Amino acid sequence: MFKNLLRLTLISATLTAPVYAEQVVEAEAKIVPSKLPLEQLRTFAEIYERIRNSYVEETSDSELLENAIRGMLNGLDPHSSYLGPEDFRDLQESTSGKFGGLGLEVGTEEGFIKVITPIDDTPAAAAGIKTGDIIIKLDDENVKGMDVNDTIERMRGEPGTKIKLTIMREGENKPLEFTLKRAEIKVASTKLKLIEPNFGYIRLTQFQENSGPETVDALRKLAKDNKAPLEGLVLDLRNNPGGILDAAVQVVDAFVEQGLIVYTKGRIPSSDVSYEASADTEAPDLPLVVLINGGSASASEIVAGALQDHGRAVIMGTQSFGKGSVQTVLPLNGDHALKLTTARYFTPKGRSIQAQGIVPDITVNTGSFKADEQTHYYKEADLKGHLENNKEAATTANDAELLAKLASEDYQLYQALTLLKGMALVKPKPVLSENTADSAE
Repeated sequence: MFKNLLRLTLISATLTAPVYAEQVVEAEAKIVPSKLPLEQLRTFAEIYERIRNSYVEETSDSELLENAIRGMLNGLDPHSSYLGPEDFRDLQESTSGKFGGLGLEVGTEEGFIKVITPIDDTPAAAAGIKTGDIIIKLDDENVKGMDVNDTIERMRGEPGTKIKLTIMREGENKPLEFTLKRAEIKVASTKLKLIEPNFGYIRLTQFQENSGPETVDALRKLAKDNKAPLEGLVLDLRNNPGGILDAAVQVVDAFVEQGLIVYTKGRIPSSDVSYEASADTEAPDLPLVVLINGGSASASEIVAGALQDHGRAVIMGTQSFGKGSVQTVLPLNGDHALKLTTARYFTPKGRSIQAQGIVPDITVNTGSFKADEQTHYYKEADLKGHLENNKEAATTANDAELLAKLASEDYQLYQALTLLKGMALVKPKPVLSENTADSAE
């Protein structure tokens, strides 16, 4: 009887779904009729019955079936998974930018949990957790082989409660232990500032529902604060784990006037989608440098790849993470869902980023910079009785100090700013008339 019931369930199941984080379009997935592997199904049913009747502890049917579903998905790829009610709710919360926990984006590697990136302004970032760290224990419990969603659930909890993480880090001889206090994670996806006059900076920590409009607002605010059009912009996507694909498309559209932004290809017709730039472009000509690193994944790579293919930006930093697959969330009976990899995405020139990543145009590794002590050269200003310059100096000592501080704190951003300033210098300028040109005798 159980075998017949199982067979009926497998034959008649149908999934329909709206789309959530890192997904492309609303899709309806249907099981395509095919020849069922009857021998394997008989084996499955027999194993199920043996476990149900003979396992040392009584196990419920629902628990066994959920474990079977999880195992089936875990064997596909690191990003396909079964979402229980709490997992489904957490996914929905993460796209809105508010959830409880530590502030870590994680994946799996050889059975352990690998940190893709710590999110800015969260307990994980404050504690010093780094991209590439391997979590091996949670509160002294080994996580090897643990489902990634179970691990995430354990790391989340009531704000103020603590959890101990034991990690392995490249270059360290022994495990490191961190005790973190959980907090309500409210992630602002967009941060902005003027690095110095005429040069702006926008950082996207992840791609949320409003990241596209927020980027446009940030560009306008920077121009307003600068009291003049910007001469260059740094778009910082370092340690940005991705998010909603539509938001990534909107960010590219803020800088590209026309042409393909990204396209996806999968086995079902609804997976084949392409996105084009619109004419409503906020900054089509603004000189642009995009910063990426190993923590830049998924939607971040879509943005970097599109801007690189269009020749619209200089990509600087280190090679990105390499997540070029698309996951569609298919809700099941209300509060459960299936997160399934349904397509790969490609840059405008047809490049697949999967397991490859975006290679920067200019590689700049992290590090700090300290200028050599220079011998003091006597200048005109040191001579007694020199004539004063009545014009305001172009660069003050304070400006030089700020640049030296930036070089020591964020060498990649310093190099991005240096490149932008060089681009501004070689940009054609209006020819001065004879009346305005300086005269020389």
